[in-house]
Amino acid sequence: MAGVSRRGFLGAVGVGGLALGMSAGSNRVLAQAQTRSGLTVRGDEFLLDGEPFRIIAGEFHYFRTHPDQWRDRLVRMRALGLNTVDTYVAWNFHEPRRGEVDFTGWRDVVRFAELAGEVGLKVAIRPGPYVCAEWDFGGLPAWLLADPDMPLRCDDPVYRELVDAWFGELLPRLAPLQATRGGPVIAFQVENEYGSYGNEQQHLAHLQNTLRGNGIDSLLFCSNGPSEYMLRGGNLPDVLATVNFSGDPAEPFAALRRYQPEGPIWCTEFWDGWFDHWGEQHHTTDPVQTAADVAKMLAANASVTLYMGVGGTNFGWWAGANHDDANDRYQPTITSYDYDSPIGEAGELTEKFHRIREAIAEHAPVPGEPLPPLPPRLAAQSVRPDASVGLLESLDVLSEPVRRSAPVHMEALGQPHGLIHYRTRIQGPRETAGIKVRGLADRALVFADGELLGVLDRNEPQGSVEVPVPGESVQLDLLVDPGGRINFGHRLNDPKGINDRVLHGAQALFGWEIRPLPLDDLTGLRFRSGTATGPAFHRATLRIGEPADGFLALPGWTKGLVWLNGFLLGRYWSIGPQRTLYAPSPLWRKGENELVVLELHEPGGALELRAEPDLG
Repeated sequence: MAGVSRRGFLGAVGVGGLALGMSAGSNRVLAQAQTRSGLTVRGDEFLLDGEPFRIIAGEFHYFRTHPDQWRDRLVRMRALGLNTVDTYVAWNFHEPRRGEVDFTGWRDVVRFAELAGEVGLKVAIRPGPYVCAEWDFGGLPAWLLADPDMPLRCDDPVYRELVDAWFGELLPRLAPLQATRGGPVIAFQVENEYGSYGNEQQHLAHLQNTLRGNGIDSLLFCSNGPSEYMLRGGNLPDVLATVNFSGDPAEPFAALRRYQPEGPIWCTEFWDGWFDHWGEQHHTTDPVQTAADVAKMLAANASVTLYMGVGGTNFGWWAGANHDDANDRYQPTITSYDYDSPIGEAGELTEKFHRIREAIAEHAPVPGEPLPPLPPRLAAQSVRPDASVGLLESLDVLSEPVRRSAPVHMEALGQPHGLIHYRTRIQGPRETAGIKVRGLADRALVFADGELLGVLDRNEPQGSVEVPVPGESVQLDLLVDPGGRINFGHRLNDPKGINDRVLHGAQALFGWEIRPLPLDDLTGLRFRSGTATGPAFHRATLRIGEPADGFLALPGWTKGLVWLNGFLLGRYWSIGPQRTLYAPSPLWRKGENELVVLELHEPGGALELRAEPDLG
């Protein structure tokens, strides 16, 4: 493409007028629509309602922070000197099961945008439908994988119609919040870094038209990495192109200018930190150098979005995963999404916050009010579990069995998250042979007549566990512990559980009893005093005074999950780097609090409540 005309951008934005497919509403709304132009482009700068405006933003994911803490984090963003908050919208967070769409409570993205406006921030929405974000399946709902051959991120009619239905739910809720109608929302992204994945402009054009057809008359933009193939495959001729990168901005901005000779320069993701995988190092970046790179962008009169502005948490089962194609390794993401960001997972104002704030202050107004203090923290203490119950003995209270000839994956049974259990019998007597699982995602504990014999892992596809059958038969149990679904690249079709054959030696095993274990409700567990071994739930009671933020550590424990008062905080794993789980203040109660730990191996000692995080 030789370049994008100014007319193209302005035509894409529109000036006033009612959105397509939307009712006129009140006279007040109509008047706003006629008098506000929202965010537009003039030459190489943005205008907001006709006045010059530079976007100085931070990414903040409402789905990674408890809603009672949204305002606190937004206030901290404003104190940093930001004027805009960017957020993805995670489709699977709102529609985990097909047709069950939820925009209430934690999922009230409208309220999130309204709060941002109340504290003085504009909002850029990144609705996907794919968002990556190190979030399970990149934000796509698990039910898309009921058919593992489902086409994704393309203009296939099946995928397109499902996206259209979702956008038909989401976008009419966001349209009234646009700046063109007096609200805080100034821009919408078309897909997400599509050039890293594909080059089907027809798919992007359809998403653009769907946005417009659902009342979105704001500025649209496409964001991509700085490689030439990314920019040329992931953009549309009449949509603003932006660029994502870390480090010195000179070459990425030059690459964007080669592709798009005119229009505002906007780094829509400046990676000021990075995420972590289980079993790998904890990533940090130098605050001074990070701030210096921000200063270079501002000195070049560019707009910038810090990714991330606010750290967050992959509560529950929401952490995603990557795949290292060069080494054929699955890489699950940890529970924390602190990201070494300026505003930490628990609201900390880090050194990076102060250095970036100083850089912003050289180029734009920064609020003069005193900075918000660190949110209160709970005092350290420890507690030992007082009761436990085995998982295998609890199957009947956790799930109803489903019978299939061959194993099927979780999504084929309508299960969006959790563990999944498979049981069959191997006839004997016969020679000892190895159990192998084809299509395992991601880790399976192997039991024979209730005895744990070993563990299979997708990163060791040739691995097996020897299972003897000396008598008439053996009951074989496979408890599959999935990690997050892959969220980036060309392995997005990543169904969980078992999606192929289970072999004992050379023989495929059939006749399976399968139990989905979403673990949404643990109230039926029958705890008893003592310590159960193997996969087991362990219960402890912890007393506190006034609720505040805390961090839970499990020294000596191996791998599992932690619930606080029935809320799943997320996964822990002794291979690190993360050593504590963030337990935000809204989840605590004054007085007694119940902790439940599902340890998949052998339990450790005390559970520790700490006043400081340890991310490695």
